[in-house]
Amino acid sequence: MAKINPLQRQPTNMDFASPTQFRFTLLKIPNVEYFTTNVNIPGINFSGDASINTRFKSIAFMGDTIDFEDLTITFLVNEDLSNYREIHDWMIGIGFPKNNEQFTSAIASEAQTNPGEPSINTQRKSVGKPSVLMSDATLTILTNKNNPKVRVNFSNCFPTALTGIDYNTQVTDTEQLTATVTMKYDLYEFESI
Repeated sequence: MAKINPLQRQPTNMDFASPTQFRFTLLKIPNVEYFTTNVNIPGINFSGDASINTRFKSIAFMGDTIDFEDLTITFLVNEDLSNYREIHDWMIGIGFPKNNEQFTSAIASEAQTNPGEPSINTQRKSVGKPSVLMSDATLTILTNKNNPKVRVNFSNCFPTALTGIDYNTQVTDTEQLTATVTMKYDLYEFESI
């Protein structure tokens, strides 16, 4: 029997993670970055579980497909609604509810962020490439001294839901308006800094 030395099993880092020590960045919506109040590291789970039947008992076998939960971001809405409208306009560009020009203008605005290519060329290439309307995001976890410790990199994020904003004249205390955006993404990976 192998002997285990308990002194070699003690943790080297005794500091706990703080729920307020983070920084979130998403390339496509820079105005939301400063106003983010809540963001999650989504859970993961397996699907496609199998069951092996035996004479005595069914034995569970691990699944072969990973499902990621949604990324949710809550942010304070600024006075001119510019950060809310960034996400709203992004979703309108993806869904183009009124006409095809809404999609074309979303592609054109993306071309302006990539000035190396002519916009007409970028529009033609992007119509069959939906990743143009996606964006990468990074959640940086900070230490208790506000130094970056771990990055969580999300690839190909896009919004699927944006909550409404409720104005109310009967609120007695000063209360800041918030909104929550729900996003899908391909996957997320941890990176030690």
